[in-house]
Amino acid sequence: MKIRTLIVDDEPLARTNLSLLLRLDPEIEIVGECGSGVDAPGEIRSAKPDLLFLDVQMPECDGFDVLELLGKDVPTAVVFVTAYDQYALRAFEAGALDYLLKPFDNARFDRALDRAKQKIAHDKDRPKKLERLAIKSAGQVAFVSLSEIDWIEAADYYVGLHVGSKMHLLRRSMSELEQDLDPAVFCRIHRSTIVNLDRVRGLKLSEDGDYTVLLENRTCLRLSRRYRKQLQSRLGIRISD
Repeated sequence: MKIRTLIVDDEPLARTNLSLLLRLDPEIEIVGECGSGVDAPGEIRSAKPDLLFLDVQMPECDGFDVLELLGKDVPTAVVFVTAYDQYALRAFEAGALDYLLKPFDNARFDRALDRAKQKIAHDKDRPKKLERLAIKSAGQVAFVSLSEIDWIEAADYYVGLHVGSKMHLLRRSMSELEQDLDPAVFCRIHRSTIVNLDRVRGLKLSEDGDYTVLLENRTCLRLSRRYRKQLQSRLGIRISD
């Protein structure tokens, strides 16, 4: 099966250049192009691409907004394309597979495309429903059930899995782990925090206008404004700005 690919960029020339490069690869099927960040979420949900080439700087709705609006519908592989290098770290934190800096040559494009192919192939081969995680420590392997996890935090090259009073370290990035988690159960509330929605007891508004997520075990976690709409949607509530 061919890799369904969609291009989102507000510059027609940029879309054309990407399209020409992609059409050189027989494994790629271009299922759509979109010139507006506002229209992109609807186009992506309709076309259901495996691979998304996404511009960062677009009027009204930028690339990061597009991913936030997509929620669990983000394609398997997302490659950001932009002329600005200052968004690279934020792009990877948002789950981007690669970051193409304009202008790029064919060799750099091919490397990004190869990475995307590997990611998509790996995703199709792995089990769709993850129920537990394997934790390696001191020559032993322990299994942690996802239903037991209260919340997850980023810890350098690891993630910390908080289970009751214990914390287990797992060598994976937050973005990789988030893709394996059930979005009906787990929700990202900060670039370094994911919560089990079943553990959320309430929300508290602080004096500076930000919200804190309160868990059943009395843990208090900061809710980033960037992820506020996503949490609101998952909880089925409305949070005032």
